[in-house]
Amino acid sequence: MDVRPCKNCKRLFNYLSGPAICSACREKLEEKFQEVKNYIRENPTASLQDVSEANDVTVKQLKTWVREERLTFSDDSPVGIECMNCGAMIKCGKYCDACKSKMINTLHHSIEEEPKEETPKKADGNRMRFLDV
Repeated sequence: MDVRPCKNCKRLFNYLSGPAICSACREKLEEKFQEVKNYIRENPTASLQDVSEANDVTVKQLKTWVREERLTFSDDSPVGIECMNCGAMIKCGKYCDACKSKMINTLHHSIEEEPKEETPKKADGNRMRFLDV
């Protein structure tokens, strides 16, 4: 059993996985997420700072939800975050489409198998053999 203090309220809780927050704080955070999501639907041109101030949520938390692809802004929205690789502005996720395709190509080429050279088989010679009966 892994018991940790909650990062928000400092109460001890049984940690399983994910962020180190207790179930009560997790529920509050989920309620905030739903509020933010509704606010963005009603105000599609709001900036990150506006969303943060209107919903009492940090900009860092908003960016976390965008990186996790839980929160997405429309194409006409001025809001964007930087690609973690090249710095281009994106609407959700961690990487822009160009960096994603570069990574896919790199991974694809790295897992391609090189042709193996066949080695000649050695003669068994005078080895002892056993029969399964």
